[in-house]
Amino acid sequence: MAFVITLPCVGVKDGACAEVCPADCIETTDAADQYFIDPERCIDCDVCVTVCPVDAIYRETEVPEEWESFTARNAAFFTPEESQ
Repeated sequence: MAFVITLPCVGVKDGACAEVCPADCIETTDAADQYFIDPERCIDCDVCVTVCPVDAIYRETEVPEEWESFTARNAAFFTPEESQ
């Protein structure tokens, strides 16, 4: 199981979650509007949840229904685009 960063992070990008992550699985880019958690590297420790100032991080199975699309959005951030 992994954690998912949802809508409250969009536009905020505080970064406290990335600073405390022991698995170094939280990333972003300058162009991205939020941080993302790599579901393959997340160790399910919940440290990121405790420091998020906007309560944007949820267990994958507990993401509020209105924000379920963020589960796929987080995973897609770490999926390499196929060569064309």
